[in-house]
Amino acid sequence: MKILLLSLCLLTAVSLAQDGERGRAENVAVLEDKRINESSGLCQSLRDLKVFWTLNDSANDPCLYAFDQDGKTRAKVRVPHAVNFDWEDMATVMGTDDKPLLYIADIGDNLKIRASIQIYQIQEPELPTAAGNEINSAEPKVWHFSYPDGHHNAETLLVHPQTQRLYILTKSEDGLSALYACPEILLEHEPMELEKITDISFPPRQRLGKRPHDACMTVGGSFSPDGSRAVIATYSFIHEWQIAPGQSLKEALAKEAHLINPPLTRQMEAVCYDADGQTLWLTSEHLPTPLIRISR
Repeated sequence: MKILLLSLCLLTAVSLAQDGERGRAENVAVLEDKRINESSGLCQSLRDLKVFWTLNDSANDPCLYAFDQDGKTRAKVRVPHAVNFDWEDMATVMGTDDKPLLYIADIGDNLKIRASIQIYQIQEPELPTAAGNEINSAEPKVWHFSYPDGHHNAETLLVHPQTQRLYILTKSEDGLSALYACPEILLEHEPMELEKITDISFPPRQRLGKRPHDACMTVGGSFSPDGSRAVIATYSFIHEWQIAPGQSLKEALAKEAHLINPPLTRQMEAVCYDADGQTLWLTSEHLPTPLIRISR
């Protein structure tokens, strides 16, 4: 009986190892600010690579939080005239004038009732000298979008670092997601329709400590800084695709993803690349909020 149990354990370990790369994961910090209790988006600052930006999701203040790798809050930034209906992801890219931009995706719709969703863009603010102070960002740009085929819930925003094209990936409990692109020319004062690019399936997958269908639900994503990779996170796994020069995102996503096993967290909902284009950073909803680094 002992031999049989040992064999089963070994088979399970081999099966789990084959499910995905683990990388070298490290719990770098626990965020000290207890206001950051539903971290649903994450990006690395382009002003200071030791600083990250995050946000809380639905019904919280329309604010961003800047924190450092020690887990200390550097600033709380309120976005003027914004509403946090259900902020679910964020991204940063360098603007055409060499000023860093932050994008905030108000795209969550659990009940699938919203007539439109919106994405805010602000210039990444300079942080105050005194850590932890609340400041206002510059006035945001805001764009309103609707889907061409009904209502969808979504938690993933991708912003291409070179073209600045915006993409939204829907979330579904059955793992049947779809990628939509925002128009190349964005208009601030009128609603715009998204363009469906492709369907993507995230099937149920076993992982100890998670339910199989946790692997179906997409919760965040990011392009690498050079646009050569993209990751999509579910509650259980991280999926990564290589994007060859000249290859469209649709073509890249048609290939099988490379699977990465992140450390188990209560509810991972945020992932981004480091400036090196390979290291990944994660946070999770619920206190205590961890900052995790996966080095590869």
